[in-house]
Amino acid sequence: MTPIIHLRAETKPFERRSPLSPETTKALISAGEFKAVGAEIVPAGSWISAPVDNIIIGLKEIEADGTPLPHIYIHFAHCFKKQDRWVTELSRFAKAGGLLYDLEFLVDDRGARIAAFGFSAGFSGTALALLSWAHQLLHPGVPQGAVPAFDSASALVEFVQSSVAEALPLNNGEYPRLMIIGALGRCGKGATECCLAVGIPEKSVLKWDLAETSRGGPFSEIVDVDVLLNCVYLGAHRIPPFTTLESLSTPERRLRVICDVSCDPDNKNNPIPVYSGYSSFDSPTVAASGTLDGPELRIIAIDHLPTMIAREASDEYAGLLLPSLLTLRDREKESVWTRAEQTYRERVSELP
Repeated sequence: MTPIIHLRAETKPFERRSPLSPETTKALISAGEFKAVGAEIVPAGSWISAPVDNIIIGLKEIEADGTPLPHIYIHFAHCFKKQDRWVTELSRFAKAGGLLYDLEFLVDDRGARIAAFGFSAGFSGTALALLSWAHQLLHPGVPQGAVPAFDSASALVEFVQSSVAEALPLNNGEYPRLMIIGALGRCGKGATECCLAVGIPEKSVLKWDLAETSRGGPFSEIVDVDVLLNCVYLGAHRIPPFTTLESLSTPERRLRVICDVSCDPDNKNNPIPVYSGYSSFDSPTVAASGTLDGPELRIIAIDHLPTMIAREASDEYAGLLLPSLLTLRDREKESVWTRAEQTYRERVSELP
C-alpha cells in the first residue's frame, strides 16, 4: 500500500529547512509516494489530527507539549542518546503506539548515515563564528544581537567578508586563526570551504583530525587560535575533552570564540565541557561556565546551524534522503527502515 506522507510545519524558532525540496517532492509524487493527485497543502499543525496511518515527516523535534504521538514519524528527535528529557519525549511515542524513525539513525549497511547536514552545519558554524569574532573586536562588551536571515549562502559569505574586513584593523591587520577539529569529515570540510569562501588565508586555518587528536586532550594548542570549531560527531564512546576551563584559564589565551558545531551539551561525553545549555539565533553565544583569565570567551551552541543557508542545505539533504523515502512502501523489509525501527524498539525497551 502506498503511504500518505504528511510534511509538517516546523515550530522551532528560525528553522527554515525542510527534509523535502520541490524537486524531491515531485519525484515522490511521480513514484506514487504522495497522493496520486499531487501534494496537497494543508493547515500548519494539522498533522496532529491526521489519519493514524499517515507518515508524519519533519526535521526538528516535535514541540515538547505532551501531545500523544500515535503516528509513524520521521524527524530528528534528539532523545536516542539519553539526552535531557529523553524519557518524557520517547514515552510520548511508546505510550500512544507510535513509531519513530529518527533521521540521525537512518543508516546504510555499513552503518553510515544516509543523509546528514554535516557540510552545511560546518559551513554555517564557521560563518557565525567569524561574525562573533568580528563583533567582539568591533563592539567589546556588547552582547551579539540576533543573526539575520540570509536568502543564500553567497549572501551569507558577503556579509561575513564585510564584517571580517571591518574588524581586521583592530587585529593588527591579521586574519583570525582558526582550528577545525574533525577537518576530514563532512562537517569539517564545510568549515574549510567557508574559510576559503570568505578569504581566510590557508596558513591561518589549522586542520586537525584523528592524527592530531589521537594522543588525547586537553590540547594546549587551542589557546593559540582565535576560533575553535568542533566538527567531531559525538558517538557513544567517551573521548578525552579537547579543552577544559582549566586549560583555557591562562593570560596568554588568544581564543575568543568556540563554535561547538556538534552541539550536544547535555551529553556527558561532550568534548567541549566548558559551557552548559544552548544558544539561539536570537542570542547566538553563551558565556563559558566559569571565570577565565584573558579575553572574553563566547561559545556558539546552536543545534540547527544549517538553517542559516536553508535553501542549499535543504536541497542537499533532501536529495540524499530521497532514495530511502522512495522505499517507504517496503519499509518492513528495506534495511534502512528495519534498522531504524530496531533502534527505536531498543531505546523504548530501556525506558524506566
